[in-house]
Parts: sequence; C-alpha cells; structure tokens
Amino acid sequence: MAKELREGLKAPAFTMPTDGGGSASLKDYAGRMLVLYFYPKDDTSGCTKQAIAFSGMAEDFAAAGADILGVSADPVAKHEKFKAKHDLTISLASDEDHDVLEKYGVWVEKSMYGKKYMGIERSTFLIDGEGRIARIWRKVKVPGHVEEVLGAARALG
Repeated sequence: MAKELREGLKAPAFTMPTDGGGSASLKDYAGRMLVLYFYPKDDTSGCTKQAIAFSGMAEDFAAAGADILGVSADPVAKHEKFKAKHDLTISLASDEDHDVLEKYGVWVEKSMYGKKYMGIERSTFLIDGEGRIARIWRKVKVPGHVEEVLGAARALG
C-alpha cells in the first residue's frame, strides 16, 4: 500500500475511464477543487443515496468551484446503468484494477459476519486547485456527509 495520505500532501495522480466514454485525470481539474469520493458498489442502498445526494447538490458544488468524481471498482457499463436508473448528473470513474483505490488507501480488508474480504472503504477527498489534499473523510456515513463536504468546499473556495 502507498504511504498514508494526509491533508496537505499532493494528491496521487490518476487517469480512469468514466461513464460516457470519457476519462478523468487529476490534471483535468487543475485550478478547480475536486471532490473525489470512493464508494463500494453501484446500486447498493448507501451508495445510491450518496450518489443521488451529490447529484442533487452538484450545482452548489459547481458554484463553490468544485467538481465531483465518484469512483468504484465497477465497470463503466455498470456505471452507465446506475446513472441512467437514478438520473445521476455526476461523473463516475471505474478503477477495476484497484490501482487508484490502492494509491488513495481505500482498498482495505473488511469484515462482514466474521468473513474477511477486500473492499472499498467509503471515503472522500477534497483536493484543492493546486492538487493538494485539503480534507479527508474516511469510513464515511452517508447521512449529512454531502452537506459537510459542500461546507468544506465553500470554506476552501
């Protein structure tokens, strides 16, 4: 695993395929804030609520000077269906090989019903216009999280 990321450090560079046949790289967001959020799986209850909340507040984030990019290990085709089903307006990137997940330290050992497995820890990184990590939220609980991130983006902007 990469060294532990903390606020103030340069955000690890990335390039990932996104829905709509595009791709997203950290350098694409130079000069703007980026809300980079990692979530376990398309179309699960918490992930759906989180994506709908970010989509619902996308204009508020844009007004604060921030773009939003959601990342999971699901393939792009699954992201496309997820976006269409829930009318999501945010971009979703696919990290099927877990490269970016590992760079950001969110590909972790998890446990459910006593069974251990590898999975994505729900986490959000607020990256400033210089490409530095301004805020990190780990083990995110969905209720109220999007509003908290928006408040931090407004404070930073």
